[in-house]
Amino acid sequence: MKKYLIQYKPFLLFIGTFFGTYILLTLVYQFYLGSFENDKIDGITKLVGKHTEWLLQLFNNDARVDEIPSEPYLQIFYNREVVAVIVEGCNAISVIILFVAFIVAFSGKLKPTLFYILGGSFFIYILNICRIASLAGLLYYFPEKTHLLHGVLFPLVIYGVVFILWIIWVSKFSKYAK
Repeated sequence: MKKYLIQYKPFLLFIGTFFGTYILLTLVYQFYLGSFENDKIDGITKLVGKHTEWLLQLFNNDARVDEIPSEPYLQIFYNREVVAVIVEGCNAISVIILFVAFIVAFSGKLKPTLFYILGGSFFIYILNICRIASLAGLLYYFPEKTHLLHGVLFPLVIYGVVFILWIIWVSKFSKYAK
């Protein structure tokens, strides 16, 4: 048994660090969410709504994101029509937690690791704002394509970008980079 622990030590350290970081960050985020009442929207989701509205209004003055009293979501209006809602799961924090856990598990030197985590997280946040705004516009014109757009295409894009960020990290900056 000791032989296998020594042989697979790098893999076991990666798995332990990844899941440890993922669980810790998820617990911290759940604690943050627990500080809000059930019918209230958390601050991060409100910020996502505000930035989404700003981006939508660059292209269409008749776009807005409204908070609905006593409802845990924001409504996106496009040309006076509700096209989508933003719920807590739309704020990309779970994707950012997944991203960070992987980077920590393959960490390199402290400074580049921190910069990559901050830069990558910011990039994912911006990409998510673009995703929501694009989705809102597309749903206005193609409401029958909701499942394809929301359930297939846009998750593929955001997780694909995260995967590319991981590959760049491992091949260029991690302790395993050559």
